Formats: sequence, structure tokens, C-alpha cells
Amino acid sequence: MQPMQPMYAAPPFQAPFGQQPRSSGHPVGAAFLAFFVSVIVSMLYSGLILLTYKDLTLTTANTLYLGHALINGAIVGTLVGAVGHRSHGAWSAGVVIAALGAFFGYTNAWPLIVAESQSPAAVWDLLGYDIFLPAKAWWKDESAGGVDWFSPLGLVVAAAAAWGLAYLTGNKRGRV
Repeated sequence: MQPMQPMYAAPPFQAPFGQQPRSSGHPVGAAFLAFFVSVIVSMLYSGLILLTYKDLTLTTANTLYLGHALINGAIVGTLVGAVGHRSHGAWSAGVVIAALGAFFGYTNAWPLIVAESQSPAAVWDLLGYDIFLPAKAWWKDESAGGVDWFSPLGLVVAAAAAWGLAYLTGNKRGRV
């Protein structure tokens, strides 16, 4: 019989190269929560535009749009980071959701304005003629006849705010 060897502590488990340990959090739940909150923020923005469109100047409308994009991105990013923690998939979903929230906040206000200023039947007539009319109005600059560069800028602002705050909020959590 051989004498027993002394027991040594085993090294801690290390994941194979290139693989990260599974992070905590709920990435799918984070994406769904961010989606629902983004819909609510976009509806509030559409309602604000409906209530104030007669008094808005172009500068004020652009400022409100960029502010809405920033707020939407900030809320979505914070939620995705807090619920999804370090999940890059959840962060990416938050970026897409925030950009879509900024886009649909504007495009959903457009038919509401037409319905309020003319009639609800006018919305059906216009959308029957061209279903993408609100998106074309989002993209086109009515005063100069070219592209309205504030519209894509709003998407970038929403996406950057969502990613930045998801990163900051998600990295405050410790690794599991």
C-alpha cells in the first residue's frame, strides 16, 4: 500500500478560450420590458406632438424629436442594463428598440395630426393611397425638398443613449 498524497487545492474552473461564463440577468425579459416602455414613451411623444403641432416651429419640433430620441434611448438602455445585466444580446436589442421607438414616435404622430386637422376618414384615404406616407414624411425635408438629416440623427441619438446606458448600468452588476 502506498501512502496517500497530500491534497492540493484545484485551480478554479476556467472557461475555454473565447467563451464567457453565463451572465446573470434575463436578456429576453429585458428586451420585452424595454419594448413595452418604449411603446409608452413613443405614445406620449405622439400625444405631445398632437397637442402642440399648431404652435411648433421647425427648430422646436426638431428639438422635441431629438429630446424624445434621447429620453427613449436613455430609458430603454437603463432598463436593458438593469434587467439584462451584462448580456450583449439584450444591449443590442435595446439599441434596435430605442431606434424604432424614436422612428415610430414621429410616424405615429403624423396620422393623428391628419385625423385631428381633417377627419379620421382622411387618414384611411391617405394611407390607402400610400401606406408609407408617414415614413416618407419622416425622411423628407419639406422646406428644402431634400433629406431631413434630423430624422436619422434621432435614430443615432436613441441608439447611442441606449447602448451607453445599458453598458454603464449592466456593468455595475458583478459577474456571476
